[in-house]
Amino acid sequence: MKFRGADTRVCRLETRLEALCCAGHRDESRCGSLRGRATFSQRGQATVEYALVSAGLLIPMTFGIIYVAQLLWIWHSVADFTREGARYATTHCWQSDSGNVLNFMKTHVPPMTDQQQFQSGPAEINVSYFSRDPASGALIPFSCDADCGTSCIPDTVTVQVRNYEFRGFVGYLGLRPVPIPDFQISMPVESAGCDPDSGVCLP
Repeated sequence: MKFRGADTRVCRLETRLEALCCAGHRDESRCGSLRGRATFSQRGQATVEYALVSAGLLIPMTFGIIYVAQLLWIWHSVADFTREGARYATTHCWQSDSGNVLNFMKTHVPPMTDQQQFQSGPAEINVSYFSRDPASGALIPFSCDADCGTSCIPDTVTVQVRNYEFRGFVGYLGLRPVPIPDFQISMPVESAGCDPDSGVCLP
């Protein structure tokens, strides 16, 4: 991007310089000074153009790359966090309030931006257990009379993370948080951490 006015001034200066020299002007020091001024003017113009391009294109692109990279990192971290919670639920005993799974997840949040959202809100962690209906084969909500017992083993568990908003980088720019879609993982319950022989279950 070049400025037409600046080019015109430089051309006029060069033309005047050539006219002086071609007319037999004897002051060589003055001719060299004029040439130096013309070169300096061109360099100054290039510096201004680079500054304008950097401010209008390179800096926004750099911030955009940082924003997308951080958002993808958070996305992967939350997905892995949800999967880890479901894996824990499949190997530990069933509790009616899912307190053991919720406590594990809130104390094992990955070291990432907005970590406090999972520990104290507003992000929600939901744990749901299901059993398979022998007649229809459909999954129905699981219920049992006792907590953490060998007789209370569901068939599947679903862990869901919802209402998470990405605030880390956009907060510095004064922009609104970005809502992230819900993450949900379902897994078959392996043993619920229970040993039928000893009658002991992992809490």
